[in-house]
Amino acid sequence: MPAAENTVGATYRVLARKYRPTTFDQLIGQDAMVRTLTNAFASGRIAQAFMLTGVRGVGKTTTARIIARALNCVGPDGKGGPTAAPCGQCDNCTAIAEDRHVDVLELDAASRTGVGEMRELLDGVRYRPVSARYKVYIIDEVHMLSTSAFNALLKTLEEPPAHVKFVFATTEIRKVPVTVLSRCQRFDLRRIDADTLIKLYTDVAKAEDVEIAPAALALIARAADGSARDGLSLLDQAIARAEGAITEDDVRDMLGLADRTQLFDLYDLLMRGDAKGALDLMGALYASGADPAVVVQDLLELTHWLTRIKLAPQAAEAPGVAEAERVRGGAMAGKLTLAHLARVWQMLLKGLGEVQSAPLPLQAAEMVVIRLTHAADLPTPADLVRQLQDGGAPAERPRGPVAAERTAPTTTAFAAAPTAPARSEPSDRPRAFATGGAVAAAQTEPAVLAPNPESFAEIVTLLGERREAILQAHLKNNVHLVRFEPGRLEFRPDEHAPRTLANRLGALLSEWTGRRWVVAISGEPGEPTLAAQEAATDRRERAEATAHPLVQAALATFPGATIEAIRDLATAAEPTTDGEPEA
Repeated sequence: MPAAENTVGATYRVLARKYRPTTFDQLIGQDAMVRTLTNAFASGRIAQAFMLTGVRGVGKTTTARIIARALNCVGPDGKGGPTAAPCGQCDNCTAIAEDRHVDVLELDAASRTGVGEMRELLDGVRYRPVSARYKVYIIDEVHMLSTSAFNALLKTLEEPPAHVKFVFATTEIRKVPVTVLSRCQRFDLRRIDADTLIKLYTDVAKAEDVEIAPAALALIARAADGSARDGLSLLDQAIARAEGAITEDDVRDMLGLADRTQLFDLYDLLMRGDAKGALDLMGALYASGADPAVVVQDLLELTHWLTRIKLAPQAAEAPGVAEAERVRGGAMAGKLTLAHLARVWQMLLKGLGEVQSAPLPLQAAEMVVIRLTHAADLPTPADLVRQLQDGGAPAERPRGPVAAERTAPTTTAFAAAPTAPARSEPSDRPRAFATGGAVAAAQTEPAVLAPNPESFAEIVTLLGERREAILQAHLKNNVHLVRFEPGRLEFRPDEHAPRTLANRLGALLSEWTGRRWVVAISGEPGEPTLAAQEAATDRRERAEATAHPLVQAALATFPGATIEAIRDLATAAEPTTDGEPEA
């Protein structure tokens, strides 16, 4: 646990500042970075600039200050050099810790983004430090600098004076130009795992003489999401909120979380298809202070947990797993299928976005609950496909996989509205049945096989008839025919053709004709593409038409006229089935 900072002159300091680490040994969850920096200081291989990146609250600015102290520490006797373990007693260490050292400049790039501020800052680089060994520039949120400011920084960053060090911190590393990154030694600070955070908060609570339940600390660590600072702020809030010992219920009320037992009850009602019970419980949770979006997030987390212990049951026996997760979660996971859990996950994930953006979050959450209870009655897409392939109607299912013992009547997946008028459809048209998010199509009559194409052009025409427009376009524009015979096709695709073109075409031709087709790729040049052949034919016909005396006379009579289209009069005059010439 980091040592508490000096609180002289202040009535109270928040925990996030009071227990801020002051040495590398006190940093938690960043072992790789600490080891690298310790070795660098020990060997004297200290970089000219450091880039620290990571999510908020993992220690970027704290690490930058520790680096500044390590660079300028002179030891208690005033004779020490740069060290990974600053003494904390010399004038430089104490002045940097109190943010008053004249040679350590800490700037916020969010408020000084322009090139003018950067040039003003760099004007002082050429002057040696007043009392420290190095002049250290700490620039927080460096990605906020403008492009001109970055350009002004580049030359100094590449060849800084020997007495200057730069330490940058950012949460958006992708917004930092590569030219800047290449001149810095980069460290990616990791999210701190929940176990490490729980230990930190336990030590802080003991130091503050606060009694707090382990389950409450676990909730705070989970809400911190890998950020030590966020968790300390929540712990500070919980201490101020509670009177006496801090319980799990106190933290749940503070965070707006649903009670874990009630969350399992809600999940059970959803899987049973009990819409009324689920809506009543959702309303009770909202009345007790639970945030609707947080409830949906908790349902997502519970779905992930059930899926995990269904695939790896031993995870439920791991140390630290709560009793509810182990007992009730194990029972639920045994009755739910992976397909059902996957569907619930997708519906909750979509619903979470709706709740977060809705003007009335409770109503949006209730609509998510209604959809989930409705989905509990529906068969899975695999069941639908299997039943349709067998030629029968979908079988009835019990209301929800959790309530396997329940025998309440259910509706079938395909129910016609009693008042809907009957409508006749062509017999060769597929009928589509939709339920939830699944759509299954079934032919009312056996599919008619297409005749075997006798040329490459007939294959292209068949693709158009079967509505494979994209595949048809690739064959016309990106394929050079090498060899064709019924049942076998060889072609050379160009660079624009997809890699799966041959396999896809062979499978479709075999399916449509009922005959095995072999589609192979060749390295031979082959013929021009069909599109190129059509273009060449069009150019030739236009040249012949233009050379005709009547056309030349028409073009001469009407200056500016052009040939728009060429039609075969014999083909255009062919009689139709009604005995009338085509229009």
